[in-house]
Amino acid sequence: MKQIIKNGRVIDPANKIDKIEDILIEDGKIAEIGENLSSDGAEVIDATDKVVVPGLIDMHVHLREPGQEAKEDFASGTRAAAAGGFTTIATMPNTKPVVDNAAILRSLKKQAEDTGIVHVEIIGALTKGQDGNELAEVGDMALNGAVAFSDDGHYVKRAKTLLNGFDYLRAFDKIIINHDEETSLVEEGYMNEGHKSAMLGAKGRPTVAEDIAVMRDIMLAEYADARVHVAHISSARAVEIVREAKKRGVKVTAEATPHHMTMTDECVDLRDSATKVNPPLRSQADVDAVVKGLKDGTIDMIVTDHSPHAEEEKDVEYALAPSGFPGLETSLGVVLTELYHKKKINLSTLVSKMTAEPARIFSLNGGTLSKGSTADVTIIDLNKEWTVDEKKFYTRGTHSPFVGMKLKGKAVLTMVDGKVVMRDGKILEI
Repeated sequence: MKQIIKNGRVIDPANKIDKIEDILIEDGKIAEIGENLSSDGAEVIDATDKVVVPGLIDMHVHLREPGQEAKEDFASGTRAAAAGGFTTIATMPNTKPVVDNAAILRSLKKQAEDTGIVHVEIIGALTKGQDGNELAEVGDMALNGAVAFSDDGHYVKRAKTLLNGFDYLRAFDKIIINHDEETSLVEEGYMNEGHKSAMLGAKGRPTVAEDIAVMRDIMLAEYADARVHVAHISSARAVEIVREAKKRGVKVTAEATPHHMTMTDECVDLRDSATKVNPPLRSQADVDAVVKGLKDGTIDMIVTDHSPHAEEEKDVEYALAPSGFPGLETSLGVVLTELYHKKKINLSTLVSKMTAEPARIFSLNGGTLSKGSTADVTIIDLNKEWTVDEKKFYTRGTHSPFVGMKLKGKAVLTMVDGKVVMRDGKILEI
């Protein structure tokens, strides 16, 4: 099977390419990339006035399987991913049961192959039951394909446990992804501690809780000479701590979400739990610092923290609602609208943070359009204007603070292993 993507602006940060070129695809692989390639015998995909990039990668999603399929599963979650332009996603282990042994991990990999339409990487739990006390079967899971390890949703309270994890996983060259908030400082808090929380009479979660946790985890990783990844960074001081650590040569990387780069705690309305996230939406100064960190390389990648919940779970009092909202279908549109079109960050940097960088850091098969690589490709219309409509979501989650927002920029085609799985917003069942 031959396909050719013609006349698109190809942006491939891994190979420092940004120009109008054609891409020839044969048997699910990139066969050739260049100008005015012959289309003889190939299906032609016209990308005129579009941008062609490596398939987008999201290293922080919650597919809820096993045990919480009413919220999401591999079938619905991967379709939401494809609709948003993603060809590879990594799912977190805070499920029921927790993904803390190789048997569960293997079953999930099989489930992803059977029901998913994009590549799914599995992140294993760092500790048994994610209780922070005893290491899970991390070595066995690493040998069975776990891409990384995390107790996401939980702060690893015992420093000794985390240090043991760093020491053990260093031999496997695996990264520990940490949810960083010192729990004693955020108990019962449900929004950022600041002027808005005081005005609303709401219990806050202070930025210092994140700062302390990030500093501790970086110091432990530095001591162990191990790799640590800061999940959904959101405070200005935490960004500076990561920046300082990178200058010292610490093996630290970090990620940020679209909402922590574009929304502040001023968006919180206690009548609508869509804005309840963990860590919470911060101040404008924090948002500015996260954007700066993304721009200067302190923050390595953009993730969604896609966290769908059942309708009845989110449709309750703000303080009682679970944290999180679906983000796979809005992520690209939000960053293009708020960061690229407003000239805060250039397009090549944004593409790199959603393709080449996560692929490099987590040693993934993707993130590039190099000859011979897997044909995972996303085509983007930078100027497509659309309104976020939860009724058109493929995810099962509907509560999103972006609902009703007018965005500019959208993925219009998603190709996985050379197969078009999404075209013009519609999933193609092959």
